[in-house]
Amino acid sequence: MTFAAEGLACIRGERLVFEGVGFTLAPGEALVLEGPNGSGKSSLLRLCAGLLAPAAGRLTWVGEDIAEDPEAHSARLQFVGHLDAVKPAFGVLENLAFWARLRGGGGAACLAALERFGLGDLAEVPARFLSAGQKRRLNLARLLASDGAMLWLLDEPTTSLDRAASELLAAVIEQHCRNGGMVIAATHLDLGLRSARRLDLQTFAVAA
Repeated sequence: MTFAAEGLACIRGERLVFEGVGFTLAPGEALVLEGPNGSGKSSLLRLCAGLLAPAAGRLTWVGEDIAEDPEAHSARLQFVGHLDAVKPAFGVLENLAFWARLRGGGGAACLAALERFGLGDLAEVPARFLSAGQKRRLNLARLLASDGAMLWLLDEPTTSLDRAASELLAAVIEQHCRNGGMVIAATHLDLGLRSARRLDLQTFAVAA
């Protein structure tokens, strides 16, 4: 069972950002996307999520183009973007439960996810009172609050996290991989993933 990219190219704002990108990801593997701002890390994640269509090339799951069955592909992944999708008037648990219901998760899984990310004592607190780091951990808790997501796509996941929370995230990612999951993460920082492979998008940049 593999997730693969073949000759991907991406156009954003009428600009060819990158071309010729390829990789293969197997169960238990993590891939870290590197490169300066504008190199296309977030765009590649959106391609992997099926939110953008490639200008060239294709993405496959077990050899089948993900565009052939976008609903099936959506069901097998969790995408956490670099912006925190938190409803300020909702409580912490209420926020997480909203996302979990969309993915078939339940209350017990939400509570366990909050505890894992150090937010258990804040379950009933309105999200508007959270710090930036707490909001980030709330969004990351979505990874553990529902079942069935084999592929995690993470855009700058350590934004606003302190050292302890970053180390916790690395442990969560490594556990997911040990359980046969796959992870693709875009970052400017070292995530501390010992066995992760790297893909430098600057290598595939198109000269202006």
